Amino acid sequence: MSGLNQTEATVQKPPLKILLAAPRGFCAGVDRAIQIVEQALTKFGAPVYVRHEIVHNRYVVDSLRAKGAVFVKELDEIPDTSQPVIFSAHGVSKAIPEAARGRNMFVVDATCPLVSKVHMETARHHEQGREILLVGHRGHPEVVGTLGQLPEGAITLVESVEDVRAFKPKDASNLAYVTQTTLSLDDTAEIVAVLKERFPGIGGPVKEDICYATTNRQNAVKALAPQIDGLIVVGGPKSSNSLRLVEVAARAGCKFSFLVERAADIPWEKLDGAQTVGITAGASAPEIIVEEVVEAFRSRYDITIDVVTTLEERVIFNVPREVRVARAPIEQQH
Repeated sequence: MSGLNQTEATVQKPPLKILLAAPRGFCAGVDRAIQIVEQALTKFGAPVYVRHEIVHNRYVVDSLRAKGAVFVKELDEIPDTSQPVIFSAHGVSKAIPEAARGRNMFVVDATCPLVSKVHMETARHHEQGREILLVGHRGHPEVVGTLGQLPEGAITLVESVEDVRAFKPKDASNLAYVTQTTLSLDDTAEIVAVLKERFPGIGGPVKEDICYATTNRQNAVKALAPQIDGLIVVGGPKSSNSLRLVEVAARAGCKFSFLVERAADIPWEKLDGAQTVGITAGASAPEIIVEEVVEAFRSRYDITIDVVTTLEERVIFNVPREVRVARAPIEQQH
């Protein structure tokens, strides 16, 4: 036994401090979307069809697939069925539910309520005759869905300050803008500032479009940045809000900031010399992967962990009534 202890003692791990950002990980919209699929499976059995990835996280998608969810790119891949057909949290263009109605599909919409808010804003601006600009990233599912709320050409996508400066309105006095919910706060503020500079009368959202979770996670990284050498962001490569966290850390002065989908993706060689590392997770990344990443650090370092909390989140979005699983009734006594 003493020999074993001696052997262990010779393999000393370097010390490392880990600061966990809070809040991190699942937001209310992602949590609701996953619950919709899980409760639909419980209530109606497999298969449950989901158009596109329910959220941008491979672990989540694979877990739901293992339970009986069938993920498709388009509705025409789904056979005629009475089983639920679920739209992802990112939202869809108006043509998609119309096509589903044409096939009498049992549709359950898992669009995040904060994305639905942007859709309603675009409809309101359009009804008021305004030309609409959408600040967002071309090709992102949320942007595709928002552009598809109105006839083609009714919304102009702007991705940068340069796009705003090049934009030629039909009527500069009758404009409005909306934004993708998962953008960088700083980038969006810069673009909106130029919009307002060029078009002082432009209409905007009553309440900021960038979602509370995106805002909170970026602010948590900004608070963490001065205390760490670098940041590990747990999230999927297609997750906009996760990619923004990497950028925020780099801008805030971190020596390194990396996106990792799983612990196996950690670029250990680039962490050489680090004494304090921050860890956070995008809004679609489950806590179990954060734990996996922490354990990977534990296997290589003698770690101490502190949680740095900037605020507590208490937002909850209810799942639609049609998929809610009824609680088991209390057994009646006879």
